[in-house]
Amino acid sequence: MSPHSTETYSADAPVIRDDPRHPLYLGTWKRPSKVDVQDFVHDDFEEPHQKRKKAILAKHPEVRELYGTEPWTAAIGLAVTIFQLAVAYYVGCVWRDLHWAAVVAIAYFVGGTIAALYGVIIHEAGHNLVFKRPLLNRLTGMMVNIPMVVPISQSFRRYHLEHHQFQGVEGMDPDLPLDSEIKLIHNNPLLKTLWVFCYSVMYVVRGLVMKKKPQKWELINLSAMILIDILIVWTMSARSLAYLAVSVFFGYGMHPGAAHFIQEHYIFRDGQETYSYYGSGNIFYLNIGLHNEHHDFPQIPWTRIWKLRRIATEFYDPLFAHTSWVYVIY
Repeated sequence: MSPHSTETYSADAPVIRDDPRHPLYLGTWKRPSKVDVQDFVHDDFEEPHQKRKKAILAKHPEVRELYGTEPWTAAIGLAVTIFQLAVAYYVGCVWRDLHWAAVVAIAYFVGGTIAALYGVIIHEAGHNLVFKRPLLNRLTGMMVNIPMVVPISQSFRRYHLEHHQFQGVEGMDPDLPLDSEIKLIHNNPLLKTLWVFCYSVMYVVRGLVMKKKPQKWELINLSAMILIDILIVWTMSARSLAYLAVSVFFGYGMHPGAAHFIQEHYIFRDGQETYSYYGSGNIFYLNIGLHNEHHDFPQIPWTRIWKLRRIATEFYDPLFAHTSWVYVIY
């Protein structure tokens, strides 16, 4: 899936030109055929992003001017949180006679679409790209976590930063599929479909398998969500809570808004381990598709990431990128 990495590099270190992958840092490995997916693809080189970052900064030092925060992200998060809670209220307390099939449809097309956006905002907050103070970023993540039923914002922050630090390192990168996933799913179309549907569950399972002790903020997140779920049932109804839960299940599974989880690091071309998406879904999902750019420069918020793409176009144009999240899932 991704190469092993045992080295770390300073972002201010000079560009290392003796790496044969310079300047794009694409590997020479080949992706397995569809009928022979039984293991990760392995490589002895470290992940490409730190070195490509140095190469870009050496040629375009003005990229540093894009670093910073975007407080409007919190305003968007507040708006969609209120909207989703309002829908949950109507589904559970006003539209009580609504057929279950209609409720499921609303949960997919409305709730799932919004729930997928929560993950994007939690992602921005996890990188401290909303406010300068880390505390305010944590609170932003917990705010949009309110309609998600399960505590995710603080654990995501922890494990996602580890993903950036240890991309592709087996046993250390929490985004890598488990060996059991690969062996069980293999190339079975039915099991692949089920796997995509249940991706939200598998994402949690991967973290649990690492058996790490919960940190303080994860426990705070857990306690807060237990209280919030009780309040939702008390002030609305159990039906409202169920709507929110099903929305999260859809929004992190078989939904175009969740396709970036597959788009980002699953192999579609020889030698390339990270992929961007340049389709219209970036408008609603805050440019989450620009994943090569994000891994190269996680200090740049979503409102300025396209500027990086335009400045360093010679580094990104040669890389394969997706244009359809629906096609990614297919």
